[in-house]
Amino acid sequence: MKTWMNSYVVRRLVRAVYAVLLLMGAVLPSCLKCHAQEYPYFVTYSQEMEEPGNLDIESFDVAGSPKGGNSFLGSDVEFEYGATGWWTTEFYLDGQATANESTIFTGFRWENRFRPLPGEHWINPVLYVEFEDTSADKTLREVVGHDGNDDLIVPNWLARQDKEREIELKLILGSNVHGWNISENFIAEKNLAGDPWEFGYAVGVSHPLKMAASAHECVFCLEKFQAGAEMYGGLGDADGFGLHLTSQYLGPTVNWTASNGMTVGFSPQFGLNGYSVPVLYRFSVSYEIQQFLSHFHRGGGQ
Repeated sequence: MKTWMNSYVVRRLVRAVYAVLLLMGAVLPSCLKCHAQEYPYFVTYSQEMEEPGNLDIESFDVAGSPKGGNSFLGSDVEFEYGATGWWTTEFYLDGQATANESTIFTGFRWENRFRPLPGEHWINPVLYVEFEDTSADKTLREVVGHDGNDDLIVPNWLARQDKEREIELKLILGSNVHGWNISENFIAEKNLAGDPWEFGYAVGVSHPLKMAASAHECVFCLEKFQAGAEMYGGLGDADGFGLHLTSQYLGPTVNWTASNGMTVGFSPQFGLNGYSVPVLYRFSVSYEIQQFLSHFHRGGGQ
C-alpha cells in the first residue's frame, strides 16, 4: 500500500541531503569567513540581494504525496552569485524522484534579480526575470495558473515529453518593520510555445526569535532562528484571471543559521482546497562563501 511518504522517497531525500552536506564540507576549508542570513521562505522572494562577490550554494527540496499518484521528491541545487549591489544572478539544476517510477534530471533555470532603488525604503521593489527549460518538473518553486494536484500524477515517461521553455517575471516587494520582514510577490509566466500568460502570487512574513545577540557564542541561541509563514498559489491565466480551479498553500516556516554560515530550513505547507496536494514538506540547506572569486585569485598568486 502507498503511504503519505513512500520509503523510496525517504531514501532519496536522505541521499540528497547527505550529498549537499558533503559539498558544504568540501568548500568549508576554502573559506576564511562564511556567513549566511536568510529569511525562512521557500517560494516567496524577499527584497534581499546576494552581497557582491558572494556565492550562495543551496539545495531546496519538496516532498509530497498527491491524491491518486505516487509520492515524490523534487530537488534543485542553486548557485546564487552577487554580481553587483543591484544585480543577483542564479543558476538552478532541477531533478525529481517519484516512487514506483524513476529518478530523472528535469532541466535548468537561469534567474536574474534587479533592485532599482539603492538603500532601504518603506517598500523595496525588486524585478525578477527567469528563463527555464524543464520537463516533468516537481520542484514547485512557484505555483501559477491552474497548476494543481493532477499535474503531479502524470507518469514521468509521459510528462518528459512535454518540454517547457518559459519566461517568468516577478514583481517583488519587501519591507522590514521592527524586525519583521514582509514580502509580496506577483508572478507572471509565459510558455514560449504560445500558451497564455499564467499568474500567481506568494506572500511571506518572518521575524527572528530573538533580536539581540547573546553575549557568548552558542549553537542554538534564539537569535539563530527565524520563524514565520508563507502563503502562495495560482491566479489563473490571461483567459480567466482569478482563484477558480487554482491550488493554494499555507504553512509555517523556520530556519536555523549555524556559526559556520550553513542555514537549514523546514516548512510543512498545507493545501487549502481540493485542487491542491494535501501536504507538502519543504526543507533546504544553504551555504554562503564570501568573496568567492578572490579565493581563486589568491590561489593563482601562490
